[in-house]
Amino acid sequence: MGVSDRNKTIGDHNMKLFRLCPFWQTATNSSSSPSTQNLNHSHKGSSNSVRHVAVNSSGLKSTTVSSVARSLLPAPRRLRLDPANNLYFPYEPGKQVRSAIRLKNRSKSHVAFKFQTTAPKSCYMRPPGGILAPGESLIATVFKFVEQPENNAKQMDQKSNVKFKIVSLKVKGGMEYVPELFDEQKDQVTVERVLRVVFLDAEHPSPAMEKLKLQLAEAEAALEARKKPPPDTGPRVVGEGLVIDEWKERREKYLARQHVEAVG
Repeated sequence: MGVSDRNKTIGDHNMKLFRLCPFWQTATNSSSSPSTQNLNHSHKGSSNSVRHVAVNSSGLKSTTVSSVARSLLPAPRRLRLDPANNLYFPYEPGKQVRSAIRLKNRSKSHVAFKFQTTAPKSCYMRPPGGILAPGESLIATVFKFVEQPENNAKQMDQKSNVKFKIVSLKVKGGMEYVPELFDEQKDQVTVERVLRVVFLDAEHPSPAMEKLKLQLAEAEAALEARKKPPPDTGPRVVGEGLVIDEWKERREKYLARQHVEAVG
């Protein structure tokens, strides 16, 4: 018998055995399939868990980064300032000069504000603080004494070490302003702006100087309006003077009649 015939005989024999025992295939598939499925399931589960951990890790990282970023960002400003960065003063050495700045509440709540300066002995503000309703504005006046320059030279560009700072605080409507509000709620205080001093030549006109004059005039008008007493709205007696005059006239006629009778 040749080699090819022998291989064919062996193959036929194996085929008969496979047909006689078909459960081998089922057993093999059933025995191998669960293990394979479990392995695949465990692999998928591990990959899902890794992916879940990665998502949580990335989410935690992003949350941490966003919170750090929010802490580094400046707090939103509640006031709009005009001028925004400087306080302009006319340069007059040896005199007390004035500057003006407009403050407007740009938020939707009541806001308390307060001026601060590094030179309280030579500078002061009017008003030094107050409370603004939503959308309300006012012009504050800042007073400063200008010192004489060295060697009696006129130095328009001299740098001043004096700084002004405006801070704000969100408050409830109807409250009265007291400076202690900023000490009681330090964590809620926002620094609106640190202003630097800029001197203007008082002898030469400029847009900045004209704007300063207009703001100072408006601040003076507002101050005079606040000084006026409120109008008296109480009840008034109409015709009181007429009644008194008529009574006097009748009394004089009565006395004159008594005098004539006495003489007669």
